Parts: sequence; structure tokens; C-alpha cells
Amino acid sequence: MTGGQPVRIAVVFQPGAKAKPVWFELNRRQHKIARTTYFWKDRIGDTPLLHFAVVTEDNALYELVYNSEDQTWMLYPHTTD
Repeated sequence: MTGGQPVRIAVVFQPGAKAKPVWFELNRRQHKIARTTYFWKDRIGDTPLLHFAVVTEDNALYELVYNSEDQTWMLYPHTTD
């Protein structure tokens, strides 16, 4: 996975539920998340990663990846063709 960038993000954690990304900042602009379209888990070595495919209010598609080892978020923009 290449081309990602560290991102500041707001996430809601609720007991018994998956984390819910609410917004992230990109280019000094806050992007509100309209919906999460897909969620999956994988690993790089021993490091668990949580992936969220999200659509913003302006209908742009992004992948947000949470690294639970170092507790960082990365952002990967996607295009729809």
C-alpha cells in the first residue's frame, strides 16, 4: 500500500460496536464522512490494521487505515472510474 499520508481524524468509539470515523482533515480542510461503505482487517507482520472505505459528504471515496500498534491513521484517496 503506497501513497498514503498521515491524517488527523475524529472517531467515535462505542461499547460493542466498531469504531466510526466521523471526519478527517485534508489540506487544512475538514471532510465529513457521510457513510462507511466497507470495513476489513488485515496485518502487516504482527501489526493489526483496520481499514475503512468511506464516502465524504462531497461524494469522494477514501480509505482510512488505523495502525493499532502505533495508533496512527493513514489516508488513501481513491478514484471511481
